[in-house]
Amino acid sequence: MKAFHFFLLILVLFLTAGMQDSLAQCAMCKATIEANAANSSKYGVGLNTGILYLMCVPYIAGAVLGYLWYKNAKLKGKLPKFS
Repeated sequence: MKAFHFFLLILVLFLTAGMQDSLAQCAMCKATIEANAANSSKYGVGLNTGILYLMCVPYIAGAVLGYLWYKNAKLKGKLPKFS
């Protein structure tokens, strides 16, 4: 049980460590949108799609690697016991 609490603590610390950086706004993105806002709104849609793409890819890669690790550990019978 102590290992699970330690793992949970480390996970929370890693998730909150980058919180301050994520509150900032990219100056170049803001300038691009403001400059092209008068022409059309297609730049904003493309920029939002790109941001979502860049945000989702690491999570998908981590999920795939985690799943592969789980399946491999399950086959070898080496899953950690938290209880």
